[in-house]
Amino acid sequence: MEASHRAGKAVRMPSSRLLFGRRSIRFAYYTLTTTVAKPGRIFTDEASVKCVVDALRQSDQEHRSRTLAWVVMPDHMHWLMQLRDDDLSRCVQCFKSCSARAFNLLHESEGTAVWQRGYYDHCIRSADGLRTHAQYLIENPVRAGLVIVPEDYPHHWNRWLHEAAASTNKNGTPKDAVSN
Repeated sequence: MEASHRAGKAVRMPSSRLLFGRRSIRFAYYTLTTTVAKPGRIFTDEASVKCVVDALRQSDQEHRSRTLAWVVMPDHMHWLMQLRDDDLSRCVQCFKSCSARAFNLLHESEGTAVWQRGYYDHCIRSADGLRTHAQYLIENPVRAGLVIVPEDYPHHWNRWLHEAAASTNKNGTPKDAVSN
């Protein structure tokens, strides 16, 4: 990793090696990870997390992506998505820009960098792996020691869990089940 010095502190900069082999394939599935610009836990309150979530929703609404799962950690975020009508770099750039503008407006810190320049991506080549990747993302807060079970972490969403919850009654029976 390259290092830069800001205010006397070494700051890790994204490696240009992250670009090696990166391919942008429309309708392919990706897991993406991006980290905050400065060391620290900035996504700890609902309003700050909402800036990130709203940017993910905007990306979906603008047909750049189709979100399958996400988790916002205090200092980074993971996103499982299908690339739609944009290239990967442009999609991530739009997400970062939108979320950073909202975050800076909320915290009255206009122009402050929120995200590191780079991001990590992994193209998922098998539809079978989507749920596995989604579960891995959602379990990140457990691995980080923030919660005991994934369901206790408030800043995550998974399409399959959401759809399962929407299709069952409070007692766990399917909503379309016929009562006898």
